[in-house]
Amino acid sequence: MNAEHPPRFDTPSLLDLLARASEAELDALDFGIIGFDAGGVVTQYNAHESRAAGLSPARVLGHPLFTVVAPCMNNFMVAQRFEDAQAQGEPLDATIDYVLTLRMRPVKVKLRLLYAPAIATRYVVVQRS
Repeated sequence: MNAEHPPRFDTPSLLDLLARASEAELDALDFGIIGFDAGGVVTQYNAHESRAAGLSPARVLGHPLFTVVAPCMNNFMVAQRFEDAQAQGEPLDATIDYVLTLRMRPVKVKLRLLYAPAIATRYVVVQRS
């Protein structure tokens, strides 16, 4: 990633940039990053998302995203879209308005759902107002 021009939530090539980013580069972003593997287990969790959600990386990394970490995303709007994209072998890049509800009062956010068959990590990118 370029430190002078860090990617934004709406950067077109964001998936490729995230897949190549170091932990320090992810932590420098001003939006939340939750990366997870094909089994739904969280493998990346940046500092911005940790602060905003109030969850330490130790409580998130290595745990299933949709059943343990964020069951409020285990629905047709989020989790199912990743499953469908994988089953169809098609990339996913969708931005949706969403309300996070777990462990906090409801918070309106934008989620960007990113997946490509050739990239091992899938991403939920979180932009808070």
